[in-house]
Amino acid sequence: MSLLTTPVRQDLVVLSLEPWDDVWRRNQHLIAGLLADDPGLHVLFVEPPVDHLHDLRRGAPLTLGRRLRRLTADDGVPEGRAWALRPTKWLPRRLAPGADRRRAGRIARVARRLGMPDPVLWVNDPDGAAVLRATGWRALYDVTDDWLRADRPAAELDRIRSNEDLLLADCAEVVVCSPALARSKGEASGRPVTVVTNGVDLAAYRRPVPRPHDLPDGAYALYVGTLHPDRLDTTACLRLATTLRAAGTPLVLVGPALMDPLDLTRLEAAGALLLGPRPAAEVPGYLQHAAALVVPHRVDDFTDSLDPIKLYEYLAVGRPIVSTPVAGFRDQPADRVAIASPQRLPEAVLRAISAPAAPPSALSGSSAPTEVPRWSDQVRRMDRVLTRVRAARPR
Repeated sequence: MSLLTTPVRQDLVVLSLEPWDDVWRRNQHLIAGLLADDPGLHVLFVEPPVDHLHDLRRGAPLTLGRRLRRLTADDGVPEGRAWALRPTKWLPRRLAPGADRRRAGRIARVARRLGMPDPVLWVNDPDGAAVLRATGWRALYDVTDDWLRADRPAAELDRIRSNEDLLLADCAEVVVCSPALARSKGEASGRPVTVVTNGVDLAAYRRPVPRPHDLPDGAYALYVGTLHPDRLDTTACLRLATTLRAAGTPLVLVGPALMDPLDLTRLEAAGALLLGPRPAAEVPGYLQHAAALVVPHRVDDFTDSLDPIKLYEYLAVGRPIVSTPVAGFRDQPADRVAIASPQRLPEAVLRAISAPAAPPSALSGSSAPTEVPRWSDQVRRMDRVLTRVRAARPR
């Protein structure tokens, strides 16, 4: 006869670079997996602040920060053990000194209200250094982008560097998602770092699904991911869209659009079809039915630090892949990924489209690699890291 035991409560505050929404990213995959595996885990997920002035500059509609809300099964997590908070950033830092400190204080107060007096702090957003300063919570720094290598104003880079120096020095554990980040952050801090790459739900992506109704008729080339100027090579995208339109095969872009509105208009004028974000559960259908999957990314120090989730999602569906020579994709065998310069990307994509490819119905028997990292494995790796953080001495 087995005895029922009460799970040991574990509290976690996550400072994320992205909101918890239908477009699942690394944090959501990992947090949802951890919650499913540990019935004692409780999570406060802090989303990036709504920035009104930034939205106005890029022509996006204004949104308001959301009060504390309970995440549910509709959000992909167990009921009653996860909450999300999205603050509002009313003014730039130069006009509102101490804003980060006040935000940190609010997060600490919300955590206490939720019965989290001494949680583990998971920092993905470098600005979360203010929360570490204010609380002294045992902490993990999860590095997914090298923002010091991004094109940013000098003052912003100085702030990021100062925050990252504190996080690398004072966090009990540092996790990175790519070998490039392991080298740069390990060397910068002189400390060991743990690599936890991104992954994919292989079964979901290899299960054939119907063609989405909003796709154009016939063959199409597809990019799935956030349309972000730090990642996408706008000139390469325009060249690719123009060439594919002439060949009667449109370029389809699926994902949140964070580019300049003028660049988005230019892409549409060149023949690209911008579908916007789609729920994570619908993404496999767009990938499985594509004639080619494309990665028209910039090639620079910033993209070299990334571990693109789309690498694993693209590989899982076994469709032809064409990419600029960026991290992850350029390391794959030639029979899996065709690498082309931004200038030669259109002709490489046309070759991939013209080559015979198995239909999506044959996906289960395709040559798609089975050794790609799975999110379930990455969840277990992160759980081991969190166990070490909990055992660390408080600051």
